[in-house]
Amino acid sequence: MNTQLSNQHLALSVPQGSIEAYIHAVNAIPVLSVEDERELARRFRDSEDLEAARQLILSHLRFVVHIARSYNGYGLQQSDLIQEGNVGLMKAVKRFDPDVGVRLISFAVHWIKAEIHEFVLRNWRIVKVATTKAQRKLFFNLRGSKKRLGWFNNDEIKAVADDLGVSEAEVRRMEGRLNARDMAFDAPVGDDDDSAQFAPSQFLEDSSADPAASYEQDNWQSHHEQKLVLAMQELDERSQNILKRRWLDEEKATLQELADQYQVSAERVRQLEKNAIKKLKTSIVA
Repeated sequence: MNTQLSNQHLALSVPQGSIEAYIHAVNAIPVLSVEDERELARRFRDSEDLEAARQLILSHLRFVVHIARSYNGYGLQQSDLIQEGNVGLMKAVKRFDPDVGVRLISFAVHWIKAEIHEFVLRNWRIVKVATTKAQRKLFFNLRGSKKRLGWFNNDEIKAVADDLGVSEAEVRRMEGRLNARDMAFDAPVGDDDDSAQFAPSQFLEDSSADPAASYEQDNWQSHHEQKLVLAMQELDERSQNILKRRWLDEEKATLQELADQYQVSAERVRQLEKNAIKKLKTSIVA
């Protein structure tokens, strides 16, 4: 078999040093034939032969470089993009079935791009620009279109929305995120008013930072919560249940639901609720 690779190639799964030297090294690794690829894949699948897995990975590193280069416009290091793509390649090798009848690279493209996409979305901005699957698809498609078209007009926004199956408002929001920029928390101060940059740190004064005031506020709230609990206990069981279901439960009950429960009119339930609240206020203020 012509796929025996020297140990010095094993470190190539992690780009180090000169990126040009790395690319030259991976391009020097021969591409596997169909027969060699299937034999290695079967050895790894059936016997967990790690050497076979290494050879599969190393022979496909050149394809990861090619895919990673298409993401150079995001302001991220090419070595980092390649590294993430290599992680996707390793995941693909682990899941590859040589008996399906497709080449490993055809199967691995999805995994390589998925890892690179995750890396781009985590690191492109301080604040995440896309969280759902639909937003991620919109992010990459929209950015590719904007390289060609710049700012979209209404017709282009509608065309993108129809093509990707999202709303026009979602396209506009994503376009705004793509054109936004991160602002430093502590921006440098200019020499004059015209050049001065105002950072968020200059507007985030916390007026509640006084420990004494915070303690007093917490103590006051705890005291009134305790008085409310004691006042509730003084009410009869029906009044307690009405207040609980009308005000405290996550799914609030209607007057009619309580009226059906106690077999009275909805107006009677309203009166009971009003009287119970009045008793609570009297007990808390006292």
